[in-house]
Amino acid sequence: MKSAIAVRGLTKTYAEGSAGVKALRGVDLDVEAGELVLLMGPSGSGKTTLLSIMGCILTASSGSVHIAGREVSMLSEKELPRVRLEHIGFVFQGFNLFPTLTAAENIELMLDLKRVRGPAAKKRSRELLSQVGLADKYDTFPSDLSGGQKQRVAIARALAGDPGIILADEPTAALDSQTGRAVIEMMRGLAHQRDRAVVIVTHDSRMLDFADRAVRLEDGLVVLSDVAEMPSILLSTPMPLGSGLSLA
Repeated sequence: MKSAIAVRGLTKTYAEGSAGVKALRGVDLDVEAGELVLLMGPSGSGKTTLLSIMGCILTASSGSVHIAGREVSMLSEKELPRVRLEHIGFVFQGFNLFPTLTAAENIELMLDLKRVRGPAAKKRSRELLSQVGLADKYDTFPSDLSGGQKQRVAIARALAGDPGIILADEPTAALDSQTGRAVIEMMRGLAHQRDRAVVIVTHDSRMLDFADRAVRLEDGLVVLSDVAEMPSILLSTPMPLGSGLSLA
């Protein structure tokens, strides 16, 4: 069985003048369909860089990246957007919703990229909003949504292209405990019930209860790759998620 994502010997160096900063130092990782994997580790450990390379946003300095069985590390910048559009949905910490578009229109914008337009797009956006529990927010602008609702719209938008891979960067960082739990439960449902490969960058140790596997990075290297191996302090000390937001 082919992995949804497979990286081998991945390195990434950011040039700074005559010197360079090594963000990744030879990472190997496989993510299967139906699996929720956390990328954890201290700031600067390479988590977001790894996620961005797997999402075809950044290119690696060396190594290989296979997405749905296809080698993509050698593709040109013109070819990579097609891979993202066909296989990958993104969920960002800051939601990245267009403020002048309604919840439905934010989703329909992604559907337009997939050449789904008109009544078909409107029907699909209603279905997706219903799927994330926001059927009554169809015509609502982001400014009138809570943080949890914005994140659920972002998830619906990520699903608009029916991708096999969902990548999320700190999706609960701005959310309170209840809302954050609802979001991660939704992400787990995407993996287990809809057979997506879900990869989440997070500092929130409470997500470990919902993950199939946790990969810890330090200094650009994978040092642990199993929830059971995570240090007990990570398992027992929750990270703050903010306050004041709700699903209502």
